[in-house]
Amino acid sequence: MASVRDSIKEILPSTTKTCWWIVKLTVGVSAAMMLLKYFGILPIIADFVQPVFKWFGLPGDASLAYVSGYFVNVYSALAVIGTLDLTVRQITILGTMVLCSHSMILETAVIKKTGVSGTAIVIVRTLSAILLGVILNRILPPEDGSLIAASAAETTQQEFLPVFLEWLKSTLKLVVMMVAIIYSLNILQKLLKDFGIMEKISRFLRPVMMFFGLPPKTAFLWIVANLIGLGYGAAAMLDEIEHGSLQKDDIVLIDTHICVSHSNLEDLLLVTAMGAVWYVMLLSRWALSFLLVWAVRLKKRVFGSR
Repeated sequence: MASVRDSIKEILPSTTKTCWWIVKLTVGVSAAMMLLKYFGILPIIADFVQPVFKWFGLPGDASLAYVSGYFVNVYSALAVIGTLDLTVRQITILGTMVLCSHSMILETAVIKKTGVSGTAIVIVRTLSAILLGVILNRILPPEDGSLIAASAAETTQQEFLPVFLEWLKSTLKLVVMMVAIIYSLNILQKLLKDFGIMEKISRFLRPVMMFFGLPPKTAFLWIVANLIGLGYGAAAMLDEIEHGSLQKDDIVLIDTHICVSHSNLEDLLLVTAMGAVWYVMLLSRWALSFLLVWAVRLKKRVFGSR
């Protein structure tokens, strides 16, 4: 028990610092997106990208769902999807794109904190979403005509105070949940490392990591990113980097993989509940992550660190 207390005591200062940074960033981005949505700016952005959506076999109004997810989060995208009449095929394509490039501002800031180029991450995630949308539209079977039941949405300007109070309530709930998860994850990570369990996990997942082209020592971060995502797992990633557990090349590889494929538990299940096919969304992003990581490894082997 003394060893457990020492481990927890050691990890608390760095966890508190990272947690505070994540909370400030989350609240700031959320508030900005709430205002953009309230003043009708998000729909304008959606209208701008609407013509592109024919490439994905999606109706124009699906662009608002994608844009909402891109700038805000998966939940906002699902709120819009719930107002549209989309087929299983269309929801699967749209869901894959959203899962590939959601919460762009927040998650780019998180990954950039690890030392990887934020611009590169935005480009990779955005182009990956577009590429998967085009490919899935080409290879998925034609429609069977069945539609997901949805209610029609009416866009009316609401009073600001109720909108603000609803945002404040949901944001406070999110912050409490984030703080609890971040502290729990970092403490768990520290204990697993100090008691030698992390090494056993890495050995157990070594075949999986090798298949994806990832270093075995990134196994814990791969698990965290896949189960709960980048926002919640940021503290664990930053702690690994601060303590020198990962080298620059390791960070680039794991970030390349998880920037496209993460949040494969809650978010995946939520989109599946809307009518999407879960294994298409999961396997397509894993396949693209596989190709991206091995492309990075090939580039380094051919051109070195340039």
